[in-house]
Amino acid sequence: MRLSELSEQTGVPAATIKYYLREGLLAPGRRITATTSDYDEEHVRRLRLVRAMLQVGRLSVATAKEVLGHVDDESLGRTIRLGAALWALPQAPEPKEDDEIVREAHEEVEKVIRTLGWTNAQALSTISPAHRSLVLAVAALRRLGYTWDAELLMPYAELMHQAAVRDLDYVETQPTERERIETAVAATILVEPVLKALHRLAQEEESARRYGFE
Repeated sequence: MRLSELSEQTGVPAATIKYYLREGLLAPGRRITATTSDYDEEHVRRLRLVRAMLQVGRLSVATAKEVLGHVDDESLGRTIRLGAALWALPQAPEPKEDDEIVREAHEEVEKVIRTLGWTNAQALSTISPAHRSLVLAVAALRRLGYTWDAELLMPYAELMHQAAVRDLDYVETQPTERERIETAVAATILVEPVLKALHRLAQEEESARRYGFE
């Protein structure tokens, strides 16, 4: 398809597509003439992913480009490739090591990880953005006086493991390695808001069942 057809099929203005091409977010089409290129369904899929990253995920163009660079790096194995792409997303700051509450939160998170046998999470705990985010969140709760500990975290961790199994089961239905990585990145950006919204809906429903509307 020509660029105008790509624009029509995806609903993305031609000028925006040209901008994505210049920024390296979208691979060049197959050159037909000096001024005309041909695009295919792979461009359609990537363009929709780019739009989701920028509009829904609120990523900057620079961050999206870095994430997609890892997605396209075929020299890496699947786990490293996916991990690099996800770690390029905006992350929480480093916690203060001399903060007693942060140390307590770290200990509780480590108890959960050990109990569940998450050996990869243990091995990467010092550099994992997800581990860091969890520690900071638990520390914030404990600072407010809420006694979030390993026992309280455990059921949530088990539920999230089930969600991760479903995520990757779906990823593995994609036909190519690049599509699998793209799907995993899209799921991280788009499914997390879904899970957050479902959590809030469930809280509203449970609250109404327990306490009514008085």
